[in-house]
Amino acid sequence: MELNEIIEQRAEKRNVLKEKGIELYPAPDPGREEIGTLIADFQEGRKVSISGRITAKRSHGKVTFFDIRDSSGKIQLYVKADLIGQDGVVLLENLDVADIIGVKGELFKTHTGEPTIKTESLTLLSKSLRPLPEKWHGLKDVEIRYRQRYLDLISNEEVSKVFALRSKIIKSVRNRLDSKGFNEVETPMMHVIPGGAAGRPFKTHHNEYDIDLFLRIAPELYLKMLLVGGMDKVYEINRSFRNEGVSIKHNPEFTMLEVYQAYGNCETMMELCQDIIVHAAQEVLGTLTFEYHGKSIDLTPPWKRFSFAELVQEKFGIEPSDNAHVMLEKLQQRGFAKENTKLTRSQINKIIEDILEQGMAMNPAFITDYYTSLCPLAKTKKDNPLISERFELYIAGMEVANAYSELNDPVEQKRRFEEELKETNETGNKTIDDGYVLALEHGMPPAGGLGIGIDRLVMVLTQQASIRDVILFPLLRPQE
Repeated sequence: MELNEIIEQRAEKRNVLKEKGIELYPAPDPGREEIGTLIADFQEGRKVSISGRITAKRSHGKVTFFDIRDSSGKIQLYVKADLIGQDGVVLLENLDVADIIGVKGELFKTHTGEPTIKTESLTLLSKSLRPLPEKWHGLKDVEIRYRQRYLDLISNEEVSKVFALRSKIIKSVRNRLDSKGFNEVETPMMHVIPGGAAGRPFKTHHNEYDIDLFLRIAPELYLKMLLVGGMDKVYEINRSFRNEGVSIKHNPEFTMLEVYQAYGNCETMMELCQDIIVHAAQEVLGTLTFEYHGKSIDLTPPWKRFSFAELVQEKFGIEPSDNAHVMLEKLQQRGFAKENTKLTRSQINKIIEDILEQGMAMNPAFITDYYTSLCPLAKTKKDNPLISERFELYIAGMEVANAYSELNDPVEQKRRFEEELKETNETGNKTIDDGYVLALEHGMPPAGGLGIGIDRLVMVLTQQASIRDVILFPLLRPQE
Protein backbone atom coordinates (compact mmCIF):
# COMPACT_ATOMS: atom_id res chain seq x y z
CA MET A 1 0.00 0.00 0.00
CA GLU A 2 1.30 3.47 -0.92
CA LEU A 3 2.13 5.95 1.82
CA ASN A 4 -0.62 8.38 0.73
CA GLU A 5 -3.23 5.61 0.98
CA ILE A 6 -2.04 4.72 4.50
CA ILE A 7 -2.24 8.38 5.55
CA GLU A 8 -5.77 8.65 4.09
CA GLN A 9 -6.89 5.51 5.96
CA ARG A 10 -5.54 6.87 9.22
CA ALA A 11 -7.21 10.22 8.63
CA GLU A 12 -10.53 8.38 8.12
CA LYS A 13 -10.06 6.52 11.43
CA ARG A 14 -9.30 9.84 13.09
CA ASN A 15 -12.58 11.24 11.78
CA VAL A 16 -14.52 8.19 13.00
CA LEU A 17 -13.12 8.59 16.51
CA LYS A 18 -13.85 12.31 16.50
CA GLU A 19 -17.46 11.71 15.40
CA LYS A 20 -17.89 9.18 18.21
CA GLY A 21 -16.84 11.84 20.69
CA ILE A 22 -13.52 10.22 21.53
CA GLU A 23 -10.92 12.85 22.40
CA LEU A 24 -7.93 12.53 20.05
CA TYR A 25 -5.20 14.26 22.10
CA PRO A 26 -6.27 14.32 25.78
CA ALA A 27 -4.14 14.88 28.87
CA PRO A 28 -2.43 11.74 30.24
CA ASP A 29 -3.45 9.77 33.33
CA PRO A 30 -1.50 11.25 36.28
CA GLY A 31 -1.16 7.78 37.83
CA ARG A 32 0.96 6.40 34.98
CA GLU A 33 3.74 3.90 35.82
CA GLU A 34 6.89 3.16 33.79
CA ILE A 35 6.87 -0.11 31.88
CA GLY A 36 10.46 -0.96 32.80
CA THR A 37 9.64 -0.66 36.51
CA LEU A 38 6.63 -3.01 36.16
CA ILE A 39 8.75 -5.66 34.45
CA ALA A 40 11.67 -5.33 36.88
CA ASP A 41 9.31 -5.76 39.86
CA PHE A 42 6.70 -7.97 38.20
CA GLN A 43 3.78 -8.89 40.46
CA GLU A 44 1.19 -11.11 38.84
CA GLY A 45 -2.37 -9.93 39.52
CA ARG A 46 -1.41 -6.34 40.33
CA LYS A 47 -3.56 -3.58 38.84
CA VAL A 48 -1.50 -1.13 36.77
CA SER A 49 -1.83 2.02 34.63
CA ILE A 50 0.65 2.70 31.82
CA SER A 51 1.04 4.80 28.68
CA GLY A 52 3.14 4.31 25.56
CA ARG A 53 3.39 3.90 21.81
CA ILE A 54 1.99 0.89 19.96
CA THR A 55 4.88 -0.80 18.13
CA ALA A 56 3.10 -4.01 17.01
CA LYS A 57 -0.48 -5.29 16.63
CA ARG A 58 -1.62 -8.91 16.20
CA SER A 59 -5.20 -10.21 16.02
CA HIS A 60 -6.19 -13.77 17.02
CA GLY A 61 -9.94 -14.22 16.70
CA LYS A 62 -11.64 -12.16 19.40
CA VAL A 63 -8.34 -11.24 21.04
CA THR A 64 -5.91 -8.54 19.95
CA PHE A 65 -2.32 -8.40 21.17
CA PHE A 66 -0.36 -5.14 21.16
CA ASP A 67 3.26 -4.38 21.97
CA ILE A 68 3.43 -1.04 23.74
CA ARG A 69 6.64 0.81 24.55
CA ASP A 70 7.83 3.80 26.56
CA SER A 71 11.41 4.98 27.13
CA SER A 72 11.92 2.44 29.92
CA GLY A 73 10.80 -0.75 28.15
CA LYS A 74 8.17 -2.73 26.27
CA ILE A 75 5.23 -4.89 27.38
CA GLN A 76 2.49 -6.92 25.69
CA LEU A 77 -1.22 -6.08 25.95
CA TYR A 78 -4.00 -8.67 25.88
CA VAL A 79 -7.18 -6.95 24.68
CA LYS A 80 -10.56 -8.69 24.53
CA ALA A 81 -13.60 -6.77 23.32
CA ASP A 82 -15.95 -7.87 26.15
CA LEU A 83 -13.53 -6.50 28.78
CA ILE A 84 -13.14 -2.93 27.53
CA GLY A 85 -16.69 -1.64 26.96
CA GLN A 86 -18.31 -0.16 23.86
CA ASP A 87 -16.13 2.96 23.67
CA GLY A 88 -13.09 0.73 24.06
CA VAL A 89 -14.24 -1.44 21.17
CA VAL A 90 -14.68 1.59 18.88
CA LEU A 91 -11.19 2.75 19.82
CA LEU A 92 -9.74 -0.74 19.37
CA GLU A 93 -11.11 -0.96 15.83
CA ASN A 94 -9.45 2.33 14.90
CA LEU A 95 -6.04 1.93 16.53
CA ASP A 96 -2.88 1.69 14.43
CA VAL A 97 0.77 0.93 15.07
CA ALA A 98 2.42 4.23 16.18
CA ASP A 99 -0.65 5.47 18.09
CA ILE A 100 0.02 6.46 21.70
CA ILE A 101 -2.43 5.05 24.24
CA GLY A 102 -3.13 4.81 27.94
CA VAL A 103 -3.92 1.38 29.40
CA LYS A 104 -5.32 0.09 32.69
CA GLY A 105 -5.41 -3.58 33.56
CA GLU A 106 -3.97 -6.52 35.46
CA LEU A 107 -0.51 -8.07 35.16
CA PHE A 108 -0.17 -11.72 34.19
CA LYS A 109 2.16 -13.99 32.24
CA THR A 110 1.19 -15.99 29.18
CA HIS A 111 1.91 -19.72 28.93
CA THR A 112 5.21 -18.78 27.25
CA GLY A 113 6.18 -16.57 30.22
CA GLU A 114 5.60 -13.25 28.43
CA PRO A 115 4.81 -10.34 30.84
CA THR A 116 1.39 -9.09 29.74
CA ILE A 117 -1.38 -6.72 30.80
CA LYS A 118 -4.97 -8.01 30.67
CA THR A 119 -6.51 -4.77 29.44
CA GLU A 120 -9.57 -3.39 31.21
CA SER A 121 -9.62 0.09 29.66
CA LEU A 122 -8.02 1.86 26.69
CA THR A 123 -7.54 5.61 26.22
CA LEU A 124 -6.24 7.30 23.08
CA LEU A 125 -3.54 9.86 23.89
CA SER A 126 -2.27 10.70 20.38
CA LYS A 127 -3.46 9.50 16.96
CA SER A 128 -0.58 8.99 14.54
CA LEU A 129 -1.35 9.99 10.96
CA ARG A 130 1.79 8.44 9.51
CA PRO A 131 3.16 4.88 9.82
CA LEU A 132 6.46 3.91 11.36
CA PRO A 133 9.26 2.91 8.97
CA GLU A 134 9.76 -0.83 8.69
CA LYS A 135 13.36 -1.05 7.50
CA TRP A 136 16.53 1.05 7.43
CA HIS A 137 18.89 0.30 4.57
CA GLY A 138 20.98 2.21 2.06
CA LEU A 139 22.42 5.74 2.06
CA LYS A 140 19.05 7.46 1.60
CA ASP A 141 17.60 5.87 4.70
CA VAL A 142 20.72 6.74 6.72
CA GLU A 143 20.04 10.38 5.83
CA ILE A 144 16.42 9.99 7.00
CA ARG A 145 17.65 8.51 10.27
CA TYR A 146 19.57 11.69 11.01
CA ARG A 147 16.97 14.15 9.63
CA GLN A 148 14.07 12.49 11.42
CA ARG A 149 15.87 11.22 14.50
CA TYR A 150 12.55 10.64 16.25
CA LEU A 151 11.79 7.84 13.78
CA ASP A 152 15.24 6.37 14.35
CA LEU A 153 14.66 6.36 18.11
CA ILE A 154 11.23 4.74 17.77
CA SER A 155 12.36 2.09 15.30
CA ASN A 156 15.78 1.18 16.65
CA GLU A 157 16.18 0.31 20.33
CA GLU A 158 19.98 0.21 19.95
CA VAL A 159 19.97 3.88 18.96
CA SER A 160 17.90 4.75 22.02
CA LYS A 161 20.41 2.87 24.17
CA VAL A 162 23.32 4.89 22.74
CA PHE A 163 21.69 8.18 23.73
CA ALA A 164 20.70 6.82 27.14
CA LEU A 165 24.38 5.91 27.63
CA ARG A 166 25.44 9.37 26.45
CA SER A 167 23.31 10.90 29.18
CA LYS A 168 24.83 8.55 31.79
CA ILE A 169 28.39 9.32 30.62
CA ILE A 170 27.86 13.08 30.94
CA LYS A 171 26.24 12.58 34.35
CA SER A 172 29.20 10.45 35.46
CA VAL A 173 31.69 13.13 34.31
CA ARG A 174 29.75 15.84 36.10
CA ASN A 175 29.42 13.82 39.33
CA ARG A 176 33.13 12.95 39.32
CA LEU A 177 34.16 16.59 39.04
CA ASP A 178 31.61 17.68 41.63
CA SER A 179 32.96 15.07 44.04
CA LYS A 180 36.46 16.57 43.62
CA GLY A 181 35.29 20.06 44.57
CA PHE A 182 34.99 21.58 41.09
CA ASN A 183 32.28 24.18 40.47
CA GLU A 184 30.20 23.98 37.30
CA VAL A 185 29.86 27.38 35.63
CA GLU A 186 28.41 28.93 32.49
CA THR A 187 30.27 31.35 30.23
CA PRO A 188 29.10 33.34 27.18
CA MET A 189 28.41 31.57 23.89
CA MET A 190 28.65 34.84 21.93
CA HIS A 191 32.11 36.42 21.87
CA VAL A 192 33.27 39.79 20.62
CA ILE A 193 36.64 38.19 19.81
CA PRO A 194 36.78 34.45 19.05
CA GLY A 195 39.59 32.86 21.03
CA GLY A 196 40.74 30.01 23.22
CA ALA A 197 41.43 27.67 20.30
CA ALA A 198 42.32 27.60 16.62
CA GLY A 199 39.22 27.47 14.45
CA ARG A 200 37.05 29.41 12.03
CA PRO A 201 34.08 30.94 13.87
CA PHE A 202 30.44 31.45 12.92
CA LYS A 203 29.60 35.15 12.72
CA THR A 204 26.39 36.88 13.79
CA HIS A 205 25.22 40.43 14.51
CA HIS A 206 23.57 42.07 17.53
CA ASN A 207 21.14 44.75 16.37
CA GLU A 208 20.75 46.74 19.61
CA TYR A 209 24.51 47.29 20.06
CA ASP A 210 25.17 47.17 16.30
CA ILE A 211 28.17 44.88 16.77
CA ASP A 212 29.37 41.70 15.12
CA LEU A 213 29.68 38.70 17.41
CA PHE A 214 31.06 35.19 17.04
CA LEU A 215 29.72 31.91 18.35
CA ARG A 216 32.39 30.59 20.67
CA ILE A 217 35.02 28.21 19.39
CA ALA A 218 36.03 27.49 23.01
CA PRO A 219 35.18 28.83 26.50
CA GLU A 220 38.82 28.72 27.65
CA LEU A 221 39.64 32.40 28.14
CA TYR A 222 36.49 33.15 30.15
CA LEU A 223 37.09 30.13 32.39
CA LYS A 224 40.66 31.25 33.09
CA MET A 225 39.39 34.71 33.99
CA LEU A 226 37.44 32.95 36.75
CA LEU A 227 40.74 31.61 38.10
CA VAL A 228 41.92 35.22 38.31
CA GLY A 229 38.75 35.95 40.30
CA GLY A 230 39.58 33.29 42.89
CA MET A 231 37.41 30.41 41.63
CA ASP A 232 40.16 27.81 41.90
CA LYS A 233 38.40 24.76 40.41
CA VAL A 234 35.89 25.30 37.60
CA TYR A 235 34.43 23.34 34.71
CA GLU A 236 31.90 23.79 31.94
CA ILE A 237 30.20 21.17 29.79
CA ASN A 238 29.75 23.50 26.86
CA ARG A 239 28.48 23.73 23.31
CA SER A 240 31.09 25.17 20.96
CA PHE A 241 30.98 25.94 17.24
CA ARG A 242 33.52 25.85 14.42
CA ASN A 243 32.70 26.84 10.87
CA GLU A 244 34.75 24.07 9.33
CA GLY A 245 34.48 20.71 7.60
CA VAL A 246 32.12 17.87 8.46
CA SER A 247 33.36 14.28 8.84
CA ILE A 248 32.78 11.17 10.92
CA LYS A 249 34.79 12.92 13.68
CA HIS A 250 33.64 16.53 13.20
CA ASN A 251 30.32 18.33 13.54
CA PRO A 252 30.18 22.16 13.39
CA GLU A 253 28.32 22.18 16.73
CA PHE A 254 29.85 19.96 19.39
CA THR A 255 30.06 19.36 23.14
CA MET A 256 33.23 19.87 25.14
CA LEU A 257 34.19 19.52 28.76
CA GLU A 258 36.68 22.18 29.84
CA VAL A 259 38.23 22.02 33.33
CA TYR A 260 40.62 24.47 35.02
CA GLN A 261 42.40 24.00 38.34
CA ALA A 262 44.46 26.68 40.06
CA TYR A 263 47.81 25.46 41.38
CA GLY A 264 47.68 22.49 39.02
CA ASN A 265 49.65 21.77 35.84
CA CYS A 266 49.84 19.45 32.84
CA GLU A 267 50.60 16.44 35.07
CA THR A 268 47.63 17.25 37.31
CA MET A 269 45.38 17.34 34.24
CA MET A 270 46.78 14.04 32.97
CA GLU A 271 45.82 12.35 36.22
CA LEU A 272 42.39 14.02 36.20
CA CYS A 273 41.73 13.12 32.56
CA GLN A 274 42.57 9.47 33.16
CA ASP A 275 40.47 9.41 36.33
CA ILE A 276 37.37 10.94 34.68
CA ILE A 277 37.38 8.54 31.73
CA VAL A 278 38.18 5.42 33.77
CA HIS A 279 35.43 6.31 36.25
CA ALA A 280 32.89 6.89 33.44
CA ALA A 281 33.73 3.56 31.79
CA GLN A 282 33.47 1.64 35.04
CA GLU A 283 30.24 3.33 36.07
CA VAL A 284 28.46 3.18 32.69
CA LEU A 285 29.90 0.05 31.07
CA GLY A 286 30.95 -1.87 34.18
CA THR A 287 34.30 -2.71 32.56
CA LEU A 288 37.54 -1.12 31.30
CA THR A 289 37.93 -3.55 28.39
CA PHE A 290 35.60 -3.63 25.40
CA GLU A 291 35.50 -4.03 21.63
CA TYR A 292 35.54 -1.06 19.26
CA HIS A 293 34.70 -2.20 15.74
CA GLY A 294 36.43 -5.53 16.06
CA LYS A 295 39.44 -4.23 17.97
CA SER A 296 40.04 -4.45 21.71
CA ILE A 297 40.41 -1.37 23.92
CA ASP A 298 41.77 -1.57 27.46
CA LEU A 299 41.41 1.57 29.60
CA THR A 300 43.27 0.10 32.57
CA PRO A 301 45.71 2.74 33.91
CA PRO A 302 48.43 3.84 33.79
CA TRP A 303 48.19 4.94 30.16
CA LYS A 304 51.24 5.06 27.89
CA ARG A 305 53.02 8.29 26.95
CA PHE A 306 54.75 9.25 23.69
CA SER A 307 56.68 12.40 22.77
CA PHE A 308 55.31 14.39 19.81
CA ALA A 309 58.72 16.00 19.26
CA GLU A 310 60.41 12.58 19.10
CA LEU A 311 57.74 11.05 16.82
CA VAL A 312 57.95 13.98 14.40
CA GLN A 313 61.76 13.89 14.37
CA GLU A 314 61.81 10.12 13.69
CA LYS A 315 59.13 10.16 10.98
CA PHE A 316 59.73 13.50 9.22
CA GLY A 317 63.15 14.72 10.39
CA ILE A 318 61.49 17.90 11.69
CA GLU A 319 62.98 19.78 14.64
CA PRO A 320 61.17 22.17 17.05
CA SER A 321 63.35 25.05 15.79
CA ASP A 322 62.35 24.57 12.13
CA ASN A 323 60.30 27.38 10.60
CA ALA A 324 57.25 26.71 8.42
CA HIS A 325 59.31 26.74 5.19
CA VAL A 326 61.77 24.12 6.48
CA MET A 327 58.99 21.96 7.89
CA LEU A 328 57.18 21.99 4.55
CA GLU A 329 60.36 21.12 2.65
CA LYS A 330 60.94 18.08 4.88
CA LEU A 331 57.34 16.93 4.47
CA GLN A 332 57.59 17.33 0.68
CA GLN A 333 60.87 15.38 0.56
CA ARG A 334 59.09 12.45 2.19
CA GLY A 335 55.96 12.72 0.04
CA PHE A 336 53.65 14.01 2.78
CA ALA A 337 52.90 17.40 1.20
CA LYS A 338 52.46 18.72 -2.33
CA GLU A 339 55.17 20.68 -4.11
CA ASN A 340 54.78 24.43 -4.72
CA THR A 341 52.48 24.77 -1.70
CA LYS A 342 52.65 27.55 0.85
CA LEU A 343 51.32 26.59 4.26
CA THR A 344 51.34 28.20 7.69
CA ARG A 345 52.98 26.44 10.60
CA SER A 346 49.59 25.53 12.10
CA GLN A 347 48.41 24.05 8.77
CA ILE A 348 51.60 22.01 8.59
CA ASN A 349 50.97 20.84 12.15
CA LYS A 350 47.49 19.67 11.09
CA ILE A 351 49.05 17.54 8.32
CA ILE A 352 51.52 16.05 10.79
CA GLU A 353 48.83 15.30 13.38
CA ASP A 354 46.57 13.65 10.77
CA ILE A 355 49.44 11.39 9.67
CA LEU A 356 50.39 10.48 13.25
CA GLU A 357 46.72 9.87 14.16
CA GLN A 358 46.48 7.18 11.50
CA GLY A 359 49.23 5.22 13.24
CA MET A 360 47.81 5.47 16.76
CA ALA A 361 47.00 2.28 18.65
CA MET A 362 43.55 1.54 20.07
CA ASN A 363 44.50 1.79 23.74
CA PRO A 364 44.78 5.23 25.40
CA ALA A 365 48.00 7.13 24.72
CA PHE A 366 49.12 10.55 25.96
CA ILE A 367 51.09 12.47 23.31
CA THR A 368 53.33 15.02 25.06
CA ASP A 369 56.06 17.53 24.13
CA TYR A 370 54.26 19.66 21.56
CA TYR A 371 56.09 22.55 19.95
CA THR A 372 55.65 25.86 21.77
CA SER A 373 54.94 27.59 18.44
CA LEU A 374 51.79 25.45 18.19
CA CYS A 375 50.62 26.12 21.76
CA PRO A 376 50.06 29.88 22.25
CA LEU A 377 48.26 29.40 25.58
CA ALA A 378 50.60 26.84 27.19
CA LYS A 379 53.68 27.20 29.39
CA THR A 380 57.03 26.07 28.03
CA LYS A 381 59.28 23.45 29.58
CA LYS A 382 61.96 24.87 31.85
CA ASP A 383 64.76 22.98 30.14
CA ASN A 384 63.55 23.60 26.56
CA PRO A 385 61.54 26.74 25.65
CA LEU A 386 60.77 25.26 22.21
CA ILE A 387 58.63 22.53 23.83
CA SER A 388 55.40 23.19 25.73
CA GLU A 389 53.86 21.48 28.75
CA ARG A 390 50.95 20.02 26.83
CA PHE A 391 49.41 16.66 26.02
CA GLU A 392 46.77 15.26 23.72
CA LEU A 393 44.98 12.00 24.55
CA TYR A 394 44.26 9.49 21.80
CA ILE A 395 41.88 6.52 22.16
CA ALA A 396 40.94 4.26 19.23
CA GLY A 397 43.27 6.34 17.04
CA MET A 398 41.21 9.48 17.71
CA GLU A 399 42.05 12.65 19.64
CA VAL A 400 39.76 12.74 22.69
CA ALA A 401 41.40 15.28 25.03
CA ASN A 402 43.87 18.17 25.12
CA ALA A 403 45.52 19.84 28.13
CA TYR A 404 48.34 22.14 29.23
CA SER A 405 50.04 23.94 32.02
CA GLU A 406 48.39 27.30 31.43
CA LEU A 407 50.50 30.30 30.48
CA ASN A 408 49.88 33.00 33.11
CA ASP A 409 52.54 35.58 32.16
CA PRO A 410 50.61 38.53 30.64
CA VAL A 411 53.63 39.96 28.81
CA GLU A 412 54.54 36.63 27.21
CA GLN A 413 50.88 35.94 26.42
CA LYS A 414 50.50 39.24 24.57
CA ARG A 415 53.72 38.60 22.65
CA ARG A 416 52.43 35.19 21.53
CA PHE A 417 49.09 36.62 20.48
CA GLU A 418 50.93 39.21 18.37
CA GLU A 419 53.13 36.50 16.85
CA GLU A 420 50.07 34.41 16.04
CA LEU A 421 48.39 37.31 14.24
CA LYS A 422 51.45 37.85 12.05
CA GLU A 423 51.46 34.24 10.91
CA THR A 424 47.82 33.55 10.17
CA ASN A 425 44.34 34.95 10.31
CA GLU A 426 42.56 31.65 9.80
CA THR A 427 40.55 32.03 13.03
CA GLY A 428 38.93 35.24 11.79
CA ASN A 429 40.38 37.00 14.85
CA LYS A 430 41.85 40.28 13.62
CA THR A 431 42.71 41.66 17.02
CA ILE A 432 44.27 40.61 20.30
CA ASP A 433 41.94 39.82 23.19
CA ASP A 434 43.11 42.69 25.40
CA GLY A 435 40.40 41.85 27.94
CA TYR A 436 42.02 38.49 28.60
CA VAL A 437 45.50 40.03 28.80
CA LEU A 438 44.11 42.63 31.22
CA ALA A 439 42.79 39.82 33.43
CA LEU A 440 46.22 38.15 33.43
CA GLU A 441 47.82 41.45 34.45
CA HIS A 442 45.84 41.20 37.69
CA GLY A 443 47.54 37.88 38.41
CA MET A 444 46.34 34.40 37.43
CA PRO A 445 47.59 31.57 39.65
CA PRO A 446 49.57 28.75 38.00
CA ALA A 447 47.00 26.34 36.67
CA GLY A 448 46.27 23.26 34.60
CA GLY A 449 43.55 23.20 31.95
CA LEU A 450 41.88 20.20 30.32
CA GLY A 451 39.46 19.81 27.42
CA ILE A 452 37.69 16.50 26.67
CA GLY A 453 35.59 16.05 23.53
CA ILE A 454 32.36 14.65 24.97
CA ASP A 455 31.04 13.51 21.58
CA ARG A 456 34.23 11.57 20.83
CA LEU A 457 34.35 10.08 24.32
CA VAL A 458 30.77 8.88 23.82
CA MET A 459 31.76 7.45 20.42
CA VAL A 460 34.46 5.36 22.09
CA LEU A 461 32.38 4.18 25.06
CA THR A 462 29.32 3.33 22.93
CA GLN A 463 31.38 1.83 20.07
CA GLN A 464 30.06 4.21 17.40
CA ALA A 465 32.11 4.93 14.26
CA SER A 466 30.54 8.30 13.40
CA ILE A 467 29.99 11.43 15.47
CA ARG A 468 26.55 11.67 13.82
CA ASP A 469 25.54 8.55 15.72
CA VAL A 470 26.12 10.19 19.11
CA ILE A 471 24.59 13.62 18.34
CA LEU A 472 20.80 13.60 18.31
CA PHE A 473 20.45 16.20 15.55
CA PRO A 474 23.72 16.55 13.58
CA LEU A 475 24.02 19.32 10.99
CA LEU A 476 23.10 18.08 7.50
CA ARG A 477 23.04 19.54 4.03
CA PRO A 478 19.67 21.13 3.16
CA GLN A 479 17.35 18.78 1.27
CA GLU A 480 16.87 19.59 -2.38
